[in-house]
Amino acid sequence: MMANSTSVQSGASARWLAPLLVLMAGSFMPPLDSAIVNVPILHIQKDLGGGSDDIIWISTAYSLGLAVFVPLSNWLAARFGLTLVHRLSMIGFLIGSGVCGMAWDLQSLVIFRVLTAIPGSIVPVVTISMIYRIVPKESIGTAMGLYGLGVICAPSMGPVIGGLIVQDLSWRWIFLFKEPIGVITVIAGLFLIPKMERDPEVEKFDWLGFATFGYGLSALIVVSDEGEQWHWDSYGILILAVSGALSLALFAVIENEVENPLIDLRIFRCWPFVNSLLLIGVLLIMLFGVTFYIPQFLQSAQGYDAAHTGLVLLPMGLFMVFAVPIAGRLYDRVGPRLPAMTGMIASVIGLLLLAGVTVDTSRPLIAFYVVLAMAGGALGMMPIMTNGLSWLPPHLVGYGGAMNNVVQRGSAAFAVAIVGVLVSRSTSQLTVDENALQTLKKMPQLAEADREQLLALYQHDMGQIQAKADGNAFLVTAVAALVGVGLVWMLRKPPRPRAQAAPDEPRSSGDGAEQPGPAISEADDADADADAGAGSATAAGSSLGAGVTAPVGGHATPDTADDASDLPEPRRPGPPRVPAWSADRGGRHRRRDQRW
Repeated sequence: MMANSTSVQSGASARWLAPLLVLMAGSFMPPLDSAIVNVPILHIQKDLGGGSDDIIWISTAYSLGLAVFVPLSNWLAARFGLTLVHRLSMIGFLIGSGVCGMAWDLQSLVIFRVLTAIPGSIVPVVTISMIYRIVPKESIGTAMGLYGLGVICAPSMGPVIGGLIVQDLSWRWIFLFKEPIGVITVIAGLFLIPKMERDPEVEKFDWLGFATFGYGLSALIVVSDEGEQWHWDSYGILILAVSGALSLALFAVIENEVENPLIDLRIFRCWPFVNSLLLIGVLLIMLFGVTFYIPQFLQSAQGYDAAHTGLVLLPMGLFMVFAVPIAGRLYDRVGPRLPAMTGMIASVIGLLLLAGVTVDTSRPLIAFYVVLAMAGGALGMMPIMTNGLSWLPPHLVGYGGAMNNVVQRGSAAFAVAIVGVLVSRSTSQLTVDENALQTLKKMPQLAEADREQLLALYQHDMGQIQAKADGNAFLVTAVAALVGVGLVWMLRKPPRPRAQAAPDEPRSSGDGAEQPGPAISEADDADADADAGAGSATAAGSSLGAGVTAPVGGHATPDTADDASDLPEPRRPGPPRVPAWSADRGGRHRRRDQRW
C-alpha cells in the first residue's frame, strides 16, 4: 500500500516538475533585467553619454514598466488564456531585450527598457497562477521554492553576471545574452506547458481603474527615484507626491464600485495575506538596498573593478541557489515561521555587521556579511509569499499574485530611493564634520605634505566617509528587519481542507490544486460553496480572478456541488449571510449589494 502511494506521488511530481522548470526559466529573466545594470551602468554612461540624473532612468523606466502594467495580466489571461499570454509575453520580452542591446543613444535605451518591462511585468503573475493550476497543494511549497530561484536569485545574481560580462565584452551583451536562453524556454514551453483555455465570458477592461493606478504608482516611483536630485521640497516633487496619493485613493474607490475590478480589493481583508505583503516589502528593501549600494562601495571606496565586484557578490548568489529550494521544502514540512524567522534573524545580524564595514575590511569578510544579510530573502521570501497566497480563495489567487508583484517592484524602487537618501544625507554631514577637523592648526603635518600625499589622504577620507554613510543606512535597514521579525512571528499556515481525497481519486481544485483554506468562517465557506455550486460551470483555463475547476496537468476536478453534503451546517440558525468572500458570477465579482 505504501509502495503504491509512493509511486503515485512520484508520478504526480513527474507531471508538474517539467512544466515548472520551464516556468522557472522564464520567470528568471525579467527580475534579472532589473539588477543586471547596477554594475555596468558606468560603462553605459561612458558609451551613450548623459549625466548621473539621466542615466538613472535606465533603472527607473524599467521599474515603472514592471509596476504599472502588472494589473493587465489578469484581464489578458482571461481574454486569451494563461498559456498563450505567457508565451507571447516571453516573446515580447525577448524582442525588447534585443532592441535594448542595439540602442543608439540614452533616450532610445530608456524607451526600449519600458517596452521590455511591459511583457516582463506579465510573466511573473501569469507564472504564479499557472503553478497553482498545475501543482498539487501538498507540493506547493516545494514548487514555489523552485520558482523562487528565478524571483529571488535573479536580483542577487544580476550584479555578478553584469560585472563579469562588461569585464571582457560590451555592455550590450547584458541584454543580448538572454536571447538564446529565452528562445529555448519558449520552444520547451510549446511541448511541456499544458494548454489553459481562455474564459468564454470576459468582461470589459477597467480603463479608469488602470489609468488611476498607473498614474498614482508612476508618480510615487518617480518621486522616490528623483526626489534627491529635484529636491524634496520642490514644487514638482510635491505635486507628484500629492497627485499620486490622490490617484491611488481614487483607484481604491473605483475598484470597490465597478463590476469587473482590475484588482479585487477584497484580498486586503485577509490579514495573513496583508502580513505577507508587509514582509515582502521589508525583504525587498533589504535585498535591493544591499545589492545596489554594496557594488558602489566596493568600486568607489575600495577600488575594485566590475569583475572583482561581481566575485564578492558571487557567494550571495550561490547561497540563494541552494537556500531557496530548501526553504520551499521546509514550508511543506513545518510551515512558514521556522525558515522565515531563521532567515530574518540572520539578516539582522548581517546588516549590523555591514554597518561596521570600513575601507580596510577584507573582501571575504564583506562577502560573508552580505550572505548573512541576504538570508532573510533566501529562506523567508518564498515561504512568506506562498503562505499569503494560500490563505486566499482560489478565485482571488490571481489578484494576490498581481499585488505581490506590484509590492515587489514598488519596494525595489523605494528601497533604492530610501537608502539613497540616507546615504546622501549622511555623506554630506560626515564631509562637513571631517573638513572641520582637518585644519592646519589641528593637523600641522599637512603643511609639509606634497600633492600625492594630500590626494591619498583625501581618497582615504572619502572612502571612510562613504563606508560610514553606507553603515548608517544599513543600520536603519536592520531596524526594518527587526520589525520584520515581529511580523514573522504572526505567520501561521492555513488550515487543511475539510475533505482529503485519496491519491488515486480526483481532487477538488481551484487552480489545478487543492483549494487553499481561506480566512473565512465555516458558515461563510458553506454559503460560498453553495453559490459556486449553483452557478454555471466555468471553462478550463478561465480568468486569473475567477474560481475555476479544470483538468489541468492530468488532474480531474469534481463539481463543487458534489461535496455540498460533506460541509458542516452553519453554526447558528437563521437566513444565510452574505459571505465575505462571495463567488458571484463564477467567482469573479462581488455582489452588487455588498459594500465595504
